[in-house]
Amino acid sequence: MRFPPYWRLSAWYFFYFAFIGAFAPYFTLYLQSLGQSAFAIGVLMSLMQVMRLVAPNLWGWLADRLGHKVAIVRLSAALSLVGFGTFFFFRDFAGLFLGMAVMAFFWSASLPLVEALTLAQLKGHPDRYGRIRLWGSVGFIIAVTAAGMLLDATGLPALLWICLALLAGILGIALLLGESPPDTMPAVHAPLGRELRRPAVVAFLAACFFMSAAHGPFYFFYSIHLVGAGYGKTLVGALWSLGVVAEIFVFIYMPRLLRAFSLRSILLVSVALAVVRFLLIGWAVDSLPLLLLAQLLHGATFGAFHAGGVAMLNRWFAPQHQARVQAIYGSISFGAGGMLGGLLAGQTWESLGPALTFTLGAGFAAIGWLLMWRGMHEPPATRPVR
Repeated sequence: MRFPPYWRLSAWYFFYFAFIGAFAPYFTLYLQSLGQSAFAIGVLMSLMQVMRLVAPNLWGWLADRLGHKVAIVRLSAALSLVGFGTFFFFRDFAGLFLGMAVMAFFWSASLPLVEALTLAQLKGHPDRYGRIRLWGSVGFIIAVTAAGMLLDATGLPALLWICLALLAGILGIALLLGESPPDTMPAVHAPLGRELRRPAVVAFLAACFFMSAAHGPFYFFYSIHLVGAGYGKTLVGALWSLGVVAEIFVFIYMPRLLRAFSLRSILLVSVALAVVRFLLIGWAVDSLPLLLLAQLLHGATFGAFHAGGVAMLNRWFAPQHQARVQAIYGSISFGAGGMLGGLLAGQTWESLGPALTFTLGAGFAAIGWLLMWRGMHEPPATRPVR
């Protein structure tokens, strides 16, 4: 059965981020239920970021060299499903570490490749990216809400079956994806390494590193933070969902934002709001209205920042480099930055406490803002042909 390419890509984003919606908020609680310490949880969850640092560059290089992105997306979906299946058999740290490493290595391969496929299908209209990507946000909301209600009713062991089913959905949609149309752009002569060393690109990637580090405490310990403050899993899921609802609205209106404001301005505002958001989460956990406000800011700190970052890379780099560039972006930001933020959060959660741990995240966001403000200029609206 064949579906229009936009709908196949939208369905892939739906299942991919639905898995994140079930996994990211609740797997830390599952690990805690197994008796794992905050430091062990930080190490295990950081493997997702470690593999994002290593694996996407390998897979992106291989995809650019072979010209077969979809085959790698399918292989990664199948093997990440196998890796996750080991969680049904292991409860000790060593076994969980092995399963997480295998699952994360293959699971991290696919997103940069599908991002490149999506941009190739859009053919010079990257402002429409948000309309496809928002289905990932819809999947996240449905998964995080339904999983929270189900786990409140049945207990944390059900999480493994929920995640396994969503990984199977990723594989099923990956089998329906088609390769991007052949590129008709002139050959790019500028080496990618030289392009990456441009000061504005370096400043942007460094800011992305610190922005992802700022999110480390949130992605690793937000649910534990809320449950420890007395909130139920259903409300935890609702708060996660609220953030992604805000993200969806940003994706829908991103074309208008790009017409009204410069990319640089959108990114600077997004990072500044991240400072405010993480201070609120850390110091105002007893105030539900302020937590609601903090989650609404997710539309800026992730939605606008990520969509703006993808558009920035699309303007700076030619189509022949997009798979590797998206992989490098993911490795530096979600990989290295997320790993640093998560590991430090695991170290400080019990020694300094949640409030100071989230303050550390806000500090990372402030560093990212300074790097972007001082070193990054606005790219041209269309990429010059080299």
